[in-house]
Amino acid sequence: MKTALLFAGQATQYVGMGRALYDRFPEARAVFERVDEALGERLSALCFEGPEARLNLTANTQPAVLTVACAAWAVLDARGFTPTVVAGHSLGEFGALVAAEALALEDAARLTRRRGAYMQAATPEGLGAMAAIQRLEDEVVEAACRAAGGVCVPAAFNAPGLIVISGEAPAVARAMAALEAAGGIVTPLSVSAPFHTPLLAPAADQLAADLAQVPLAPLRCPYVDNVDATWIEISDAEAIRARLVRQVVEPVRWRQSLALMLAHGVERFLHLGPGRSNLTHVKRLRRKAPMASLDDARDLDALLEELK
Repeated sequence: MKTALLFAGQATQYVGMGRALYDRFPEARAVFERVDEALGERLSALCFEGPEARLNLTANTQPAVLTVACAAWAVLDARGFTPTVVAGHSLGEFGALVAAEALALEDAARLTRRRGAYMQAATPEGLGAMAAIQRLEDEVVEAACRAAGGVCVPAAFNAPGLIVISGEAPAVARAMAALEAAGGIVTPLSVSAPFHTPLLAPAADQLAADLAQVPLAPLRCPYVDNVDATWIEISDAEAIRARLVRQVVEPVRWRQSLALMLAHGVERFLHLGPGRSNLTHVKRLRRKAPMASLDDARDLDALLEELK
C-alpha cells in the first residue's frame, strides 16, 4: 500500500509526549538521547515532565515536536518500513527530511531550536496575531486580508475550507471581523509570533545562514515541500535550503501537498509526532482514506503487527 508519512508541526505539543515510545522502544530512546546530547540539555525531560510553560516556548517546542516525531519514525525504520513519500507541516518538514535521510537528526534538532528562537525574536510580543478561518473559499479569505491594511496574509492552506491567516494584530483583527461577517467560523489562535508572514524576514535570513553550514544528503525517498507543494525525487541541496527559508515567510500549502500525494496514488497516511492533526486535514480531502497516528498506542500496535 502506498503510504505517506506526515510529520507534525507546532501547536501539537503536550506534556508527556513521546514517553510511551521512549519507555517501550530502544530505537526511540536513542533518538531522545541523541537530541539531548546535540542540544546539550535534557530536552527529553521537558517533553515528558514539562513544565508546560517552558515546553510551549517556541525555541523549545520546535525541537521537542521534531524529536517525538523522529522517535516514532525510528520505530518504523528499525522494522524495515519504507514510505512512498514524506512530508511535514511547517516545522514538520525538518522531520520529513530526517526520514528521507537528507538531514541528520542532530542537525535538524539544532536548526529547529534556532529557527524557533529566531521566529520568536523577529517580532515584539503582542505585535502579531493568527486566526483559523473555516467555511470560506480561498478567494474570500485572500480578499479580506488584502483589504485589512497593514500586514495580513494567508499563512496556511490546511484543508478545504480551513485557512490560517497571520500578520500584524490590528490588521488580523480587521480581517477576522470581515470574515465573520461573510459567514466564516473565525477562531483566534494562541501563538507567540505571526508565523509564515513577511514580518519574519529577519528569522528567514538567520535560518538561511545556518542552513548554508549544514550538509544535505541525497533523498532516500520522495518528499513534498510546503511552499511549492512539489513532489521532489531528485536531490538539490540548494533548492531544499531555499524552500526551508521561504517557508518562514510564505504560506504552508498543506492542502495542495496532500492533494498532490493523493494524485500520485498515495492510499494511506501515517501521522508522526504528538496528536493527529495532520489526519484531520486528510479527512477533509478523502474521508475514508486509511490513516493512523503513531501517537495512539492502538494505531501503533496495529501497524507493528502488520509489519511483522
